[in-house]
Amino acid sequence: IRDIRTGVQEVTSSVLDGVFTAAQARRGQRVYNRDCESCHGFELEGGEMAPSIAGSEFIGFWTEFPVGSLFERIKVSMPADAPGRLSDEEYTDVLAYLLEASSYPSGESELPADKAALDQIMIVAPAE
Repeated sequence: IRDIRTGVQEVTSSVLDGVFTAAQARRGQRVYNRDCESCHGFELEGGEMAPSIAGSEFIGFWTEFPVGSLFERIKVSMPADAPGRLSDEEYTDVLAYLLEASSYPSGESELPADKAALDQIMIVAPAE
């Protein structure tokens, strides 16, 4: 939620709070394997034309951004051969898989397929 007077976004949780379920991450892995793996690699390590999308470098880039920003970036640019062709639920499931692959904990609730709700979840550095 953005405060109109200050422009500051109110964040209600972070990716450390178990914001996706293990089942959602498994669905996301299936979508990833079908639509993302050919460019980003079996272990999300990236390739010649695609960056790594898990681990310290990826998290370092996205730290202090809301999950909604990552959702929007993926939705408007991926898959590279047909951006936007997946459903919002599929994009959100892939996000859950990326978070799980970066060692964030799963929880009891799924990530919502809604950018405004995702904007309230901040990406932070993993707990040590």
